[in-house]
Amino acid sequence: MVIKKARDIRSSEITPKDVYVRRREFLQASAAAMLAAGFGALPGIAEAQQPRTKLKGPIKKSPFSTTEKVNLYEHVTSYNNFYEFGTAKDEPKVLARNFKTTPWTLEVEGEVAKPAKYGLEDFIKPFALEERIYRMRCVEAWSMVIPWVGIPLKDVVEKVQPTGKAQFVEFITLQDVGRMPYQRSNVLDWPYVEGLRLDEAKHPLALLAVGIYDEVLPPQNGAPIRLVVPWKYGFKGGKSIVKMRFVEKQPRNTWNVMAPHEYGFYANVNPNVDHPRWSQARERRLPDLLATTKTQMFNGYSEVASLYNGMDLRKNY
Repeated sequence: MVIKKARDIRSSEITPKDVYVRRREFLQASAAAMLAAGFGALPGIAEAQQPRTKLKGPIKKSPFSTTEKVNLYEHVTSYNNFYEFGTAKDEPKVLARNFKTTPWTLEVEGEVAKPAKYGLEDFIKPFALEERIYRMRCVEAWSMVIPWVGIPLKDVVEKVQPTGKAQFVEFITLQDVGRMPYQRSNVLDWPYVEGLRLDEAKHPLALLAVGIYDEVLPPQNGAPIRLVVPWKYGFKGGKSIVKMRFVEKQPRNTWNVMAPHEYGFYANVNPNVDHPRWSQARERRLPDLLATTKTQMFNGYSEVASLYNGMDLRKNY
């Protein structure tokens, strides 16, 4: 099976609508091809049930939470973008079911006064866990409301003390083909990398999530630690982070490298800038696939607007 990288795909090769609607047949064929290529059998959904573990310690409610209706646990854990475990939304729950996250090391390096390697529990221990109910908007025009549990990214930034040279934070995720089967393909450049401007990372809304619904983060949602930036499209939230690097120059981010004409560095939710292949003006709140609502600028988090004063948000998409 030949999988082209996004940067190699011409507009004439974009899947026509009549082919796209036969997606289920394509996924079945893809599963067979994966099996033939040695990726292992794709187990049934019934085999994919995972243990649910309560997070340790107190969890305080955050004033940043929305009052909108929260999606069900089953919605949030069964419809995921996590290409390391499959390109279809229902694959990560199955293929990540045995993903081991202990022990886990997270490294902080670069332009900081306190670089260090941490075990995950040691990394989290100095901070108070918060529940934050955030609207989350995917670039594919669907959205959910998710009760994340995590630590404010700004608190981590303050603890490691960036130097005057630090202008950006780069987030590098796990690369392990033995544990992440789709990393054996070239569907993306691995490892998955994301980045924020330092002032974005220091905004009170940015979160490093370690759980949902007061439980340990499931593998398909980015266990054991992932980035959550609610005013940006979902692909900005790197999953299974192993390194945070403070740097002077703007880092690469995977989708911008793969398809720069479609995905910019900033990834701010902006209904006035369409994706080249679909409109971003409206969205579907899952699980309702039919009704749509108007997309809000910055996903409704207008308090971040001052971060972009004077910027052309069509050019800096």
